[in-house]
Amino acid sequence: MGIVDLDAEEVKSGLADGSILVVDVREPHEFAAGHIPGAVSFPLSTFDPRLLPEAGGRRLVFSCAAGVRSEKAITLAQAFGCDVHAHYRGGFKDWVARGEEIAYD
Repeated sequence: MGIVDLDAEEVKSGLADGSILVVDVREPHEFAAGHIPGAVSFPLSTFDPRLLPEAGGRRLVFSCAAGVRSEKAITLAQAFGCDVHAHYRGGFKDWVARGEEIAYD
């Protein structure tokens, strides 16, 4: 199935046009400390592919701190038969380093 690496510009564009849903697989305390606006929390420590959020026609894109946990989430989802391939390869650390907007909801 493979993994598709997205960069910050691709994530920003997909969020802006409503074509992606960012699924943040960091732990709840990490998510609460700041996340990509519009992202939903779905921690890897309790990851269950059967409970993935409804994307409403959008493409699911996993994100974490730097790209390691998001790749693991893709592998877990694919092993369960989910059609998920994309992750933000730089993760939240890259997002912050670029000076992008951060949400705290």
